[in-house]
Amino acid sequence: MKRYVFTCGDINGIGPEICIKTFNRIFNPKKNLIYFICPLNIFKKTVKKIPLKFDYQIVKEYKQAYSSVLNVVDVGSYKQKLGSPTKISGQASFISIQKALELFDLNYVDALITAPISKYSFQLAGIDFPGHTEMLAAHFNSKLYSMLFLSNKIKVALVTIHIPLKAVAKSITKNNVSITLEVLRNSLKNDFGIKQPKIAILGLNPHAGEDGKIGTEEKNIIYPVIRKNKNVFGPFVPDAFFGMKKYLDFDAVIGMYHDQVLIPFKLLNFEKGVNYTAGLPIVRTSPDHGTAFDIASKFVASEVSMIESYKWAEKILKFRKLK
Repeated sequence: MKRYVFTCGDINGIGPEICIKTFNRIFNPKKNLIYFICPLNIFKKTVKKIPLKFDYQIVKEYKQAYSSVLNVVDVGSYKQKLGSPTKISGQASFISIQKALELFDLNYVDALITAPISKYSFQLAGIDFPGHTEMLAAHFNSKLYSMLFLSNKIKVALVTIHIPLKAVAKSITKNNVSITLEVLRNSLKNDFGIKQPKIAILGLNPHAGEDGKIGTEEKNIIYPVIRKNKNVFGPFVPDAFFGMKKYLDFDAVIGMYHDQVLIPFKLLNFEKGVNYTAGLPIVRTSPDHGTAFDIASKFVASEVSMIESYKWAEKILKFRKLK
């Protein structure tokens, strides 16, 4: 039996809602033990709108957890303002992640599935992390990690993550490209069972620099890394690469910056895409969408990506066990 911990995400967004909807569809006392980290008042308000199909218990000591119920870990009482990022919602989401990591450190869970947070709420709360990925990497003191996006159609990794576009070019270094490649290749082998992964790397500039006429990062930085590695190809012209569906020829793709790969990824996998942090001791997945503040008070959010996050965590745990 595998043990999963879900975090509530930003309490003013759709996080608590899609978690409850997901539990109603995946909970199986013979198959999984589930913790849900959430302020108790928010949990109770949410289940009034979306009734649970099974029992729950409030866990005060982790040893009280049972597979026959949903184990709700209360992190206090927080004021909810559906549809708006606030300092309070930033604090609640941050504390829920901290508590989930504590569970992992105590060896009470195998995988972490996070509901969406708001970077602005984090900022209002004075939390100096741009997202889950960086927070998790800091907790495990890891410099060898990468943000991946998963689907049955394509897997993509990023060299740079949550930074402004004007800062991207400076961050494209041989070391950063090499680290992303190393983490991705190891993850494909250990987390997805691909023994000899074939990886594509995209260029940074339009036309992949066009032999240095539009930029030199491809010639001076990206290609030298590719040349040193087997089964790694590129740098490809990004628009043509996706337009010609070349991604179908590879096990995974490395992009230089966020929107370069996230736009095509979401076009291919809207609602079913999953965010995965590779290179860490913990298996962590998350929906590839945000807090959806605009619909948070309507309770019409789809839980599909959250369910996919659970399914991918389940798959990765199986591959890690077989390693």
